[in-house]
Amino acid sequence: MLLTELLTLERIRVPLAARDRRGVLRELSDLLAAQSGGDAAEIRAAVEEREAAMSTAIGLGVAIPHGRASSVDQLTLVCGLSPSPIGFDAVDGEPVRLVFLIAGPKRAAGEHVKVLGRIARLVRRDSVRTALLAAENAADFYRVLADAEVQ
Repeated sequence: MLLTELLTLERIRVPLAARDRRGVLRELSDLLAAQSGGDAAEIRAAVEEREAAMSTAIGLGVAIPHGRASSVDQLTLVCGLSPSPIGFDAVDGEPVRLVFLIAGPKRAAGEHVKVLGRIARLVRRDSVRTALLAAENAADFYRVLADAEVQ
């Protein structure tokens, strides 16, 4: 599964308005709910529960918050780019600017893990991460991901 199959321009927020972790989780949960028809409060609660157990910031300025929500009928991905670094308790201690939020029903657990892995592999490439950080809008962000997935 390609990330660009899960994304649309409307599911990418460049720039994010929120300036802290809770705000980013709220902003992206609201965006996901608006795009998928899910319940924003349920999505946010699932993602925050996962964050409370262990930060989803994987290092290199990237976080992949995720959770399971029954109100979301299929695996859904939204992304955001923060103009300023956000503390996210990352494994490498670095703040986050790139956030990919995933939510879906329990039955999509296999796809969920595949998408997590795909994001992690792409953002570990310096050239991809640098290009995503330079995106000026959702179209630029999407284009970088689309180009990276065919390489």
